[in-house]
Amino acid sequence: MWPEQYKTEELLDQARQGEADAVGHLMDRHRNALRRMVQMRLDRKIQQRVDVSDIVQDVLIEASRRLPMYLTDGTMPFHLWLRHIAKDRIIDAHRRHRVSAKRSVDRENTLAVPSGLDQSSIDLVAQLGDQEITPAAAALQKEMAAFVEAALSKLDEIDCEVIVMRHYEQLTNQEVAQALGLTEPAASMRYLRAIRRLRNLLDPAEPNRDDN
Repeated sequence: MWPEQYKTEELLDQARQGEADAVGHLMDRHRNALRRMVQMRLDRKIQQRVDVSDIVQDVLIEASRRLPMYLTDGTMPFHLWLRHIAKDRIIDAHRRHRVSAKRSVDRENTLAVPSGLDQSSIDLVAQLGDQEITPAAAALQKEMAAFVEAALSKLDEIDCEVIVMRHYEQLTNQEVAQALGLTEPAASMRYLRAIRRLRNLLDPAEPNRDDN
C-alpha cells in the first residue's frame, strides 16, 4: 500500500540538501496511499459530510510544514510519520461530527472498518481459512469477506486496529511495532491474539482459546 522506502529515502536526502522539487515529489508519491488510508479509517457517515481529498490535502500541507523538524529529528519511517499526522486529522473529523454520527464516532473510534469487498478482505479470508483463493471459489470468498468485515466491527478497537494495519495497510510487524510503540514480540503477540479472536467470532463453535 505504501511506496517503497528506498525511493522515499532518496527524496528525503534531496530535501535535506535543499532541492526545491524534492518535497513536492515526496508528498505526491504518498498521496494515493494516504487517500486509501484516510478513506479506510474515516467513518462512512462522516464521509458524507467531509471530503476525503480535503483531509488528505490538509495532512500533506501539515506534513510539509513540519518536514524540516522531521528531517532533523525524525526517527520513524516517513510513511509511519505521515500516517500519524493523518490519524490526528481523522480523530479531529470524528470529534467535530460526533453529534450527527452514531456508533464509531460516539466511541471516538478512529477506525472505520473497511467494506465493499476490498481485496484485502478476501485475502484475509483465505488466510483465516488456510486456503488459496481460486476462481471457482471467488463468489464464496466475496461472501465470506463481508462476514469478515462485519466481524472486524465487533472486535475491540485495539484488535481491529492491528488486523487492519497488517492486512489492509500492509504494514510489517516491525512497522506496526513502531507505530504503536511496542516491541516487535509484543506487536506479534497482539496480532496473533487479534486473529484468534476474529476466528472465534467467525466460528463460535470453535473452542475459545483466547488466553487474554
